[in-house]
Amino acid sequence: MFPLSTKNSIISTLTLGYLMIFFIRKSRTENAWMVLKPQDVLFLLKLISVGKKPWSFNKLSVDLNMSPSEVHAAAKRAVAARLAIKDDGKILPSIRNLEDFLLHGIQYVFVPERGALSRGMPTAYAAAPLDSSIVADNEPPPVWPDPEGEVRGESFSPLYKSAPKAAKKDPKLYQLLALVDAIRGGRARERNIAAKELKKRLEDYGQDAESKS
Repeated sequence: MFPLSTKNSIISTLTLGYLMIFFIRKSRTENAWMVLKPQDVLFLLKLISVGKKPWSFNKLSVDLNMSPSEVHAAAKRAVAARLAIKDDGKILPSIRNLEDFLLHGIQYVFVPERGALSRGMPTAYAAAPLDSSIVADNEPPPVWPDPEGEVRGESFSPLYKSAPKAAKKDPKLYQLLALVDAIRGGRARERNIAAKELKKRLEDYGQDAESKS
């Protein structure tokens, strides 16, 4: 049997060791996130929307209004940040890591800019799927500025400049972007509901991937 003082010393040493491992892992994750650009997240959300359907970099470049080289670079950075993996030559979202980043990191990395009233596309709580569960107050809704938009509200910078055009082509991507915007710039209740909805969609993708692997 160890004396009490020795036991306390051992426990303190083990606790310090666990804390050091935690902070080292956390630091590595945060450093990986630092290489990210917003278009990388847009690329990953598009992969979630596409699901297990076949895709090509050229096709995604058209869908996302990005050049093929931009899409290739986005994929490379996503893998470097451990938000995606290479599997048999294919790029696949790393669901667990992506969920962690979207739910707990993106609001600090890609902070939205708000501005004057503008015509545009609704986002965050003002767009599906949150618009059916959150009652809007008297404040102007958040919108991505768009001269062709049908809603007038407070301008809310999109995750990436081409996101609104990409969302117009893909309703599923639009919902994912709106949920991410609610986490990026919403109130606590909006963030909580958005997190649950986003987690559900990411889990559905993961289960679909497992069933087809």
